[in-house]
Amino acid sequence: MSKSEVSRICAGLDESVGAFRSRTLDHARFPYVFLDATYLPVREAARGQVVSKAVVVATGVTEHGGREILGLDVGDSEDETFWRKFLTDLKDRGLGGVMLVISDQHAGLVKALNRCFVGASHQRCRVHFARNLLALVPKSHKDMVAAVFRTIFAQPSAKAVHATWDEVRDQLAKAFPKIGPLMDDAKTEVLAFTAFPRSHWVKIWSNNPIERVNKEIKRRARVVGIFPNDPALIRLIGAVLADTHDEWQVSDRRYLSEASMALLYKTSDTEPAAAITSGQ
Repeated sequence: MSKSEVSRICAGLDESVGAFRSRTLDHARFPYVFLDATYLPVREAARGQVVSKAVVVATGVTEHGGREILGLDVGDSEDETFWRKFLTDLKDRGLGGVMLVISDQHAGLVKALNRCFVGASHQRCRVHFARNLLALVPKSHKDMVAAVFRTIFAQPSAKAVHATWDEVRDQLAKAFPKIGPLMDDAKTEVLAFTAFPRSHWVKIWSNNPIERVNKEIKRRARVVGIFPNDPALIRLIGAVLADTHDEWQVSDRRYLSEASMALLYKTSDTEPAAAITSGQ
């Protein structure tokens, strides 16, 4: 294949991926938004060094229960400035109706959420928090602590979940004192899901759905190895995400049923939530 043909194909891909990344998002409300990042190797032309770049992705669940890829960007790190720019771009493109943002507890991301999604709730991924919790426990006790911690999320009601959290906190803190403060600080955000319909809990209490997207990104990127520059990375990952988005649109299965989404709008004004407050 000639260089001119390769250039023509790349230009076409850049145009389609650019249109996908900049499309408007005001066609529906997105009550649930998932945010996550993965890292891929990119060669910096200026220094010729290979560096690890953050690839951030946002997915959302519409008011009708369908899923969409909302955005993609690449940056040097996951600092607050980068995340705020990414989130502001989503809002400028029309992203609205956000009730719950599901993510890990990366400091830069949380600070950006405080500024960009005032009034929404933040769900701290329960899987990531469990890893933080187990890091404070000797290896010989990890299975026991993990099993006890999981009982919190097996409860049938929001009231029971909160009560079980307190019981588990007291039980574990007796043997592992550092767990007490960790669970106290994290309770509101890890249990934010309880303010939403019970049928949604398993789908919104962790970042697992978007991590599956990241695994597909990693699988496709493995073929390339090291990307020559940021545009090449965005070209490939953007094309992968656009395909994923299209597959979601034609799928017969919704991420959440339309009937259950109706319950969300009936209860959202009366249930307590872990609100993201205004930043400075």
